[in-house]
Amino acid sequence: MLRVMNTYDVIVIGGGPAGYNAAIRAGQLGLRVACVEGRPTLGGTCLNVGCMPSKALLHASELYEDAAGPAFAKLGIEVKPMLNLAQMMLQKDDSVAALTRGIEHLFRKHHVEWIRGWAQFETAQRLHVALATGEALSVEGKNIVIATGSEPTPLPGVVIDNRRILDSTGALALAEVPGHLVVIGAGVIGLELGSVWRRLGSRVTVIEFLDRICPALDGEIGKGLQRALARQGMAFRLGTKVMAAEVDSNTVHLSLDAAAGGSPERLSADYVLVAIGRRPYVGNLGLEAAGLAADHRGMLANSGHRSAVPGIWVIGDVTSGPMLAHKAEEEAIACIEVIAGQASAVNYAAIPNVIYTRPEVAWVGKSEEELKAEGRSYKVGKFSFLANARAKINHETEGLVKVLADAESDRILGVHMLGPGVSEQIAECALGIEFSASAEDLALTCHPHPTRSEALRQAAMDVHGWMMQA
Repeated sequence: MLRVMNTYDVIVIGGGPAGYNAAIRAGQLGLRVACVEGRPTLGGTCLNVGCMPSKALLHASELYEDAAGPAFAKLGIEVKPMLNLAQMMLQKDDSVAALTRGIEHLFRKHHVEWIRGWAQFETAQRLHVALATGEALSVEGKNIVIATGSEPTPLPGVVIDNRRILDSTGALALAEVPGHLVVIGAGVIGLELGSVWRRLGSRVTVIEFLDRICPALDGEIGKGLQRALARQGMAFRLGTKVMAAEVDSNTVHLSLDAAAGGSPERLSADYVLVAIGRRPYVGNLGLEAAGLAADHRGMLANSGHRSAVPGIWVIGDVTSGPMLAHKAEEEAIACIEVIAGQASAVNYAAIPNVIYTRPEVAWVGKSEEELKAEGRSYKVGKFSFLANARAKINHETEGLVKVLADAESDRILGVHMLGPGVSEQIAECALGIEFSASAEDLALTCHPHPTRSEALRQAAMDVHGWMMQA
């Protein structure tokens, strides 16, 4: 049975960070808004099978390793922990469920209608929704926002079954600790999930086609991260291509080849995680009915969040820019405010990035490599956590802070951090870039003592040659 409903000011397709934030902002601005999401829970990949469950396991595995290893003993705390993996997974699931229920509450609070189903364009302003009940619904929107997110990128020759060959979702729900886990892809997802299972007892081998990990990282920071993870026991095979995978009983056999050419190899593991990146999720949207087409990467073009078709907007992972939940949120807010007739824009130069390994990595703005490629004159200030009082007291001195500033204006061009708690510090740097702050501004700003944040101030001082604590 097909039911027809009234026209909305805004219909958002997708209930992830881009979609639910767009819907909530539309509700706040008094627009009549509906969000079409077919999952049984809101939050998209991030809340359900991505950012949040991975952080739950990262946190739990760090505590387990501290208790099981020398960290607690060094502090005078003697314990003999026992891993209860089922309980670790349960607390992860409970936390995720609480967060997704929180979005439902926000929808009710801001008068957002949740249409539980999967949307497909009939025209540029009308959607056919296959409801979870088995019925169908036709809805119209003056504005339709595509916020359908992304999905794992497949690897030719390696078939993901989420039994032995896993994607990120499967790696978050293992019922046992792998004896040997091979991670294909040395990007953010691979390193974070690999570090979880390494801490819980797995032998972890990371295979990467490129000759470096996380190519978006500042080169110095990337090398430092790789050294840190290698010291923790993660093995890296860089410049290596995975050609095929075969599952034999409880073992996965990988066929490897050197990226630059060489003799083929075989590598066996209990489990394999495929983490070579993500691609936009635009399948089954019926884009052609709306007059839209994705490019060869599956992405939808945008100009100020507008698609090529008037009244259709694109935000988040389905369009250009980094695939980050907070980037999606920024685009959601700006997009809806423009729809509502307000002036709004996203400053992509001030979007921070984080890798939640241990030590953490966080950065915002340009890397040294990017500045050199642009031919831009810049100054560098650095400070090691080895000289930071709080880091020394906490026995977490690995890493450094690097501040890059324009050689003439002193304007902050980029900040790159490797160390403890840097995910919580990078927002200060994003704010600095947003307000065109100088390195001197950071250097003259009082930071509380003793905190790790003092490392940032000292690095800013070092831009001008007056670092005081090293």
